[in-house]
Amino acid sequence: MTQEKKQEFTRRLSCCNRGEMIVIMYDILFSYLDDAIEAKGQGTYEEFRDAVGKAGQVVHRLMEDLDFAYPIASELYPAYQFVSKLLSLAVCKNTAENLHDAKRVLKNLYDGFAEAAKQDSSAPLMQHAQQVVAGMTYQKGSLTETLQGSESSRGFFA
Repeated sequence: MTQEKKQEFTRRLSCCNRGEMIVIMYDILFSYLDDAIEAKGQGTYEEFRDAVGKAGQVVHRLMEDLDFAYPIASELYPAYQFVSKLLSLAVCKNTAENLHDAKRVLKNLYDGFAEAAKQDSSAPLMQHAQQVVAGMTYQKGSLTETLQGSESSRGFFA
């Protein structure tokens, strides 16, 4: 995953609510799967294995965060287990075919979570986070980001 992609996810996480958090986790998962597929295409097994491992960590995090007080959790858990097995098979067989299957399964879940996140109007999870404002400046083709309220205290004192 590129540094720019990590910064994008960090910015999104700093201002998301509960519903958007799941969507961002899926986006991170898809990014790792894409990295693994690209590494497989280039023939670099170590990068392939590392990207699949990181994708597996995201899947395990999604499994750990399920709240079984809700009936949907008992349906999501087996789906996540299946995706985890597909990721393991991809590394064992050294093939990207299982990754494509995992992406298909996850895409259906992602669409449902994205629709639910649109309806979630809860407050952002992180309080006192800096707001990022992005806009075009006088430089052609350049996007400049500005932090709002960067001089204010964010709750940390040394």
